[in-house]
Amino acid sequence: MTTRNLLRHELIGLKVKVKDCTHPGLKGLEGEVIDETMKTLTIRKGKRRLMVPKSNARFAFSINGGEVIVNGRVLAGRPEERLKMKRRIWL
Repeated sequence: MTTRNLLRHELIGLKVKVKDCTHPGLKGLEGEVIDETMKTLTIRKGKRRLMVPKSNARFAFSINGGEVIVNGRVLAGRPEERLKMKRRIWL
């Protein structure tokens, strides 16, 4: 997995930080993605599990020592459909 093809891979297991969110309590949340649905990412931080709406947030994923910032609207939709999508310019 690289920073260029992040969106065509599984997000579960990646380290993530919520960079911006309409809900002020979720902004700055850091943890590991443990589940993904059509509209949300579930992030584990310690013993807590928080669901973050994809369409209302920007996420920073840690990959290979780098950071990739992704608008949540790009992630919205079924994960299995996103994996099948043809390559487009996302950012």
